[in-house]
Amino acid sequence: MCGMSQEPPVRSTASPSPRPRLDASMSLLTNVMDHSLDDGYAEAAARRGETGRSRLPRTLRAKLGLALGLVLVAVVVTIGAAEARISAPTLAKEREELIDRIERGNADADELTENVDELRDEVGEKQRQALEKHGGDKGELVALLSGATEVTGPGLKLVVNDAKHAESNGGGPRERSDFSDTGRVRDHDMQRVINGLWEAGAEAVSINGQRLTALSAIRAAGDAILVDNKPLAPPYTVLAVGDGQRLSTRFQDSADGQYLHVLKENYDIRTSITAQDTVRLPAAPSLIVRTAEPIAGGAGKGGAETADTGKGTS
Repeated sequence: MCGMSQEPPVRSTASPSPRPRLDASMSLLTNVMDHSLDDGYAEAAARRGETGRSRLPRTLRAKLGLALGLVLVAVVVTIGAAEARISAPTLAKEREELIDRIERGNADADELTENVDELRDEVGEKQRQALEKHGGDKGELVALLSGATEVTGPGLKLVVNDAKHAESNGGGPRERSDFSDTGRVRDHDMQRVINGLWEAGAEAVSINGQRLTALSAIRAAGDAILVDNKPLAPPYTVLAVGDGQRLSTRFQDSADGQYLHVLKENYDIRTSITAQDTVRLPAAPSLIVRTAEPIAGGAGKGGAETADTGKGTS
């Protein structure tokens, strides 16, 4: 072996290169997480830290202005509360006076209504007495035909009601001139029924306790049927004085009775008719007696005699 000395191996003392971060591929997300607060917000926060968190004025003039404003607000609130406290008894007194006026007005209206009813009854009684006095032998018949007296006797009971499936609507019961499938009884239907009973020989007729006369009117107002301006609701119970069985047969055989039968068969209008041994009809609520008197010696054109009609109540 040769005598050359062998040099020891040289070891490098430099630190090894750093290992790459595991999230190096997600640099954008890492940057967002590390800088979640925008630089502008950070600057604003720094300035606020320098000036302090309080926004109250620091100069004496500003402090005096703020104090004056607070004093003015306190004065306004105090004045408002004092005025409300002062006016409260006045408002309460005015409210009580208004309630008293309303109650007095209602009492006066009730009293006037009672007076009207009493006067109406008194007028009706005098009208009946006048009919009996001046009607002579026909006074009772005139009182019966005019509805001036209550009537009791044999007759029939006719009930007319809407179909079970009928629904209320704002357009009124079958407004059109022809039939429809609403299943509701309309004023024209009741007009035909009543006229048919008169024609069949009824001596007196009422609907739901409302006595009918020669001057009675049957009209419609929305879903309601009016009899002399009084609304009636179904079922409509018609009472007629006369020979019950004979009256029922004649009515059902008439054109108006067949009309009612068509309503029942085609539109499910519910009807029932029965003879009664005794029915009771009230007197008409009000009477209007009209009379006509010919003018003696009066002559019109062409030699035809004319007569003037006078209207009045007795």
